[in-house]
Amino acid sequence: MASELRVNTLKYASGNNSIATSFVAGGSAKAWADIIGAGTPSVANSNNVSSLTDNGTGDTTISFTGSMDSGNYSIAGLSGSQSGAQWATAGINKYTGASSSCRVLRGYVVSFNGGATKFDYTELDFMLQGDLA
Repeated sequence: MASELRVNTLKYASGNNSIATSFVAGGSAKAWADIIGAGTPSVANSNNVSSLTDNGTGDTTISFTGSMDSGNYSIAGLSGSQSGAQWATAGINKYTGASSSCRVLRGYVVSFNGGATKFDYTELDFMLQGDLA
């Protein structure tokens, strides 16, 4: 039998730092992942991420354990690689979004007038905001 807990506000055990439960439910990341490895990436740590599909250089599909209500959600993230003591970093772009997965591209800008070149960075960190189904 399932149980239910109904509260309006959460507080630390000390009684300090209260927050409305609506903020927790509406403002928390609905999925996030720390993805490592160039070529064949793997999930190092995550929440609500079930698997990855490598679609080619700089192109990864991230599947969710629990679906979103639609493909209309927001993602943010960074990708990067380390060479010695130097890091190269780049943003990620939501290529397509579905309720059960998100396809992201990562790479670097060749020129302001050109396009971007997809690249397999060794790190990819992302988070997703939106409504769960």
